[in-house]
Amino acid sequence: RGRIPLTPQEIAFTNAFNANRQCLALFAKCSSLGELHVIRDAFYLGMASICCKEEYEVIREELITDEASASTIIASMNGPKALESMITSARSSVAWEPLLGALHELSSAVGSDLDQVWGGLERGRLEWLGALNAAHELKVILKTALDNRQHSQDDDTDAKMVWMYALSLSIPSLAQCRDAWSRTVQMQEPTNPLKSYNSELWDCRKAEWRPLDL
Repeated sequence: RGRIPLTPQEIAFTNAFNANRQCLALFAKCSSLGELHVIRDAFYLGMASICCKEEYEVIREELITDEASASTIIASMNGPKALESMITSARSSVAWEPLLGALHELSSAVGSDLDQVWGGLERGRLEWLGALNAAHELKVILKTALDNRQHSQDDDTDAKMVWMYALSLSIPSLAQCRDAWSRTVQMQEPTNPLKSYNSELWDCRKAEWRPLDL
């Protein structure tokens, strides 16, 4: 039985999504909610340039003809804030909300949910940033301990494992795996991996460690 051919709407949406995957992937480099929202809106704007051209053209013309918007974009061109400046100007356009409306309407028509797709990426990134922040103090302690004495590759591996376990403390989806590992290494306080630490038990070859090998 052959595959049901895609509708013109589905083809347009799929092509727009695929053409902007590189932009979407930038979420993994964001370090704040504000940066994430810049990438989200750049992704939406990029998609709209392909499948919501009428709304996109209004914004594009405004960015070119509006003196304030054009000056802001030109001033930041080739700088680290270039994308943010462009998106800030696009958001101020009267066509921004209609563009988002048209894009989400198309998304719904083809059975997709852009907000759900983006929401998953955003939550995951914020969760990871939170974990990095929570484990930073322990990371400093481990690095200082290694720097203050000669150490082997095994010592580096041990320190990395402790840090990765500390990261998992802030990731709810790893709770069961984390609990299993704390039992495996006979941890007295699951929130304090250095207390009662036994390097002989912290063996990265154990099956219980694999889910935590971030």
